[in-house]
Amino acid sequence: MTLALLIIGLLVLVLLPGKIRLSLRFRKQVADMYINSGNVYDKYFSMDQIYGLPAPVQRYFKYALKTGQPYIETARLKHTGLFKTGLKKKFISITGEQHFTVQNPQFIWKGAASFFTAVDSFIAGSRQLKVALLDLFPVVNGHGSTFNEAELQRWMAESVWFPTNLLPSDMVTWSAIDENTAKLSLCYKAISFHFIVTFSAQGQIIVMETQRFMTDKKRETWICKMSDYKEINNMKIPFTAEAIWKLPTGYYSYAKFTIAKIEYNLPESF
Repeated sequence: MTLALLIIGLLVLVLLPGKIRLSLRFRKQVADMYINSGNVYDKYFSMDQIYGLPAPVQRYFKYALKTGQPYIETARLKHTGLFKTGLKKKFISITGEQHFTVQNPQFIWKGAASFFTAVDSFIAGSRQLKVALLDLFPVVNGHGSTFNEAELQRWMAESVWFPTNLLPSDMVTWSAIDENTAKLSLCYKAISFHFIVTFSAQGQIIVMETQRFMTDKKRETWICKMSDYKEINNMKIPFTAEAIWKLPTGYYSYAKFTIAKIEYNLPESF
């Protein structure tokens, strides 16, 4: 019993400083990101904005937004869920915290599982992924231009959580495909891409699909599925999201997140 308590005490002494350092670093990164958030205050949604858009896109905005809805400038959320560290590995439980800015495309996400913490960010046009084993030993440090495109695609897909960002703008355009799908295109600085978006008969966005860098040299089909729509702040958003790679060998789901809490225009850490 004494030995067990001693071992537990030593583990706490070893791991606690790393956890504290990681938490403080994350809070500073969040604060730095929000300084560069941009400003969309005093902008409000009007049904006139969706005139001429493809029919399923109009259906979505009529479902998700109400006339007079203020534009979202920042968003922050906490989630629970499941995650795979490799496509053929088993799902593990994960909790996460994520922060977004809208006018300037940015986000930072921290996910914590039993034996590692990951911080994934796209800030000031640059992406960085860091994974620490036991909150102490760095094992991944990814960055580069292909990562930047991939992370901007993540930000775009997760805009379903702040749907005023999906309205037509200098960056965002929609074009028609058929009665239930449309093409969503984004052009930001030197990066451009598009999603094929599928809508339900009710107007919900249920699938978003694009070609995303899976490695630093090759794109693969990346799919996001959204479900469990609920109303919050007079908007309807999905509270469950699943990320899937569609490869020649099949479909590989690797992340299933459920929102536990989401708040808007509060540019600070929880």
